[in-house]
Amino acid sequence: MAPEVAREKASDMVQAKSLGVAVSNTSKRGFFMAQSLVRFFAAVFTLTAICVMATSSQTIVLLGFTIKAHYSDSSSMRFLFVSDAIVSASSLLSLIFVFHLRRSGSNPKHFFYLFLHDMVILMLVISGCAAATAVGYISRYGEEKMGWMAVCNRVGIFCNHMTIALVLSYLAFFSYFALTVMSSNTVMYGANDEYQSSERQACP
Repeated sequence: MAPEVAREKASDMVQAKSLGVAVSNTSKRGFFMAQSLVRFFAAVFTLTAICVMATSSQTIVLLGFTIKAHYSDSSSMRFLFVSDAIVSASSLLSLIFVFHLRRSGSNPKHFFYLFLHDMVILMLVISGCAAATAVGYISRYGEEKMGWMAVCNRVGIFCNHMTIALVLSYLAFFSYFALTVMSSNTVMYGANDEYQSSERQACP
């Protein structure tokens, strides 16, 4: 009876181990799929914002002078344009890196580098959004105490397009916020699993 019980216990352990491996592989596939989709959407949001800003302009005649409104007239809008371009390019490059990680396997160091990348891009995109939001607010509502007049009542079409570009940039920010959370969790749990594995190997 004892050998049969031992064989049954060994069989149960093998089945449990194979089930754990299957669950782990499924969670990894879900993680990489989520990473790829969110990075793709971030690239699409920023590319669309760039196209909206680059193609948006409005010409008005004020006191006999022809005035053309364009994103390049504002340093904050130029900063948003450049930051969106960097975010878009970085999203596509990091998407290639994620595909490479999916094929090569999960190394905690690689996920840590991915987490650092997402943190830097997150700070870049929120800084561009914050700068453009401040200028956009003054352009739309003015600042009476400072004597700054609103201009969106004269170039409303241009301001509306800039608002759309800004909303798309904020969507990219939220995308990278989600990526940062996912990457940080992966780094934390990966380091924990590596620590537990080393502890099991150290135990006799």
